[in-house]
Amino acid sequence: MSYAEIQRRLRSGGIVILDGGTGTELERRGVSMDPEAWCGPATLDNANVLEGVHRDYIAAGADIITANTYASSRLMLDPAGFADRFDEINRTAIGAAHRAREASGRDGVLVAGSLSHMCPMFGATPQTDRARAPSEAEMADAFGELAMLLRDEGCDLILLEMMYHPERTGPAFTAAAETGLPVWAGFSARRGADGHILGYVPEREIPLAEIVQVLGDFDVAAAGIMHTPPNVIGDALDILRNVYGGPFMAYPDSGYFKMPQWQFEDVIPPDEFLRFAKQWVESGVQIVGGCCGLSPDHIAALGPLKDRSSP
Repeated sequence: MSYAEIQRRLRSGGIVILDGGTGTELERRGVSMDPEAWCGPATLDNANVLEGVHRDYIAAGADIITANTYASSRLMLDPAGFADRFDEINRTAIGAAHRAREASGRDGVLVAGSLSHMCPMFGATPQTDRARAPSEAEMADAFGELAMLLRDEGCDLILLEMMYHPERTGPAFTAAAETGLPVWAGFSARRGADGHILGYVPEREIPLAEIVQVLGDFDVAAAGIMHTPPNVIGDALDILRNVYGGPFMAYPDSGYFKMPQWQFEDVIPPDEFLRFAKQWVESGVQIVGGCCGLSPDHIAALGPLKDRSSP
């Protein structure tokens, strides 16, 4: 199945299944996370484990697996002491995804290159370390370098993940668009104390409606809400529908992050995840998967949605 076939499926109203969390699944399997760069450097000594994660997601029914490149731009790797291993880390990550696809025996699984605007964090908090916040030029260089590597190493599409910071979304979108690959944009949201839907950025209350306006400046092939609690995704999608009319994605997280570890507390059971997913599909979502904290078991639970994959 080529990207063109995925596109035809979406145009005909079918369902596409994404994988679940990659970095958190490595952690669940005992891989140590870097205190500065989280899951990016973990690829180096754990390529076989990473390939196993991808294989398990394919076996669970994922049509698309995501390379472990979310936290491996130079913005993350250089402060962590991996400046000279940028190419090695990212090529190893993409190679693991390709090997898993080839070994699976399933025709047509696609590899998405993950591109985030993650920057160094302040200690164990989810907040950006302002003392190390990059300039716009530094972001453009870092995102552009990684995006082009994702393209050149054979990724089938660019998956913009956790778009929530208004000063960083533009450079990330620009870098993805310049690859010429299809771009899927995932925004992250939270519910404010007053019930309103905000962007995920923890230290500022920015309405999600403001952040998704970036879609007016770029042509993306799909857009959705990800790394967001399941019970927030529906309301966030309603906001997204005001500015976007293409295929919609939904892939939540479950648990919480305390740098550099994901906390696997109160993770949503697979059957409850399926219940939410059915609601999203009924509302028009066509691309469903999981983010941090969700596992191959969660993706396998989405099997009933496959009945709608080939209308």
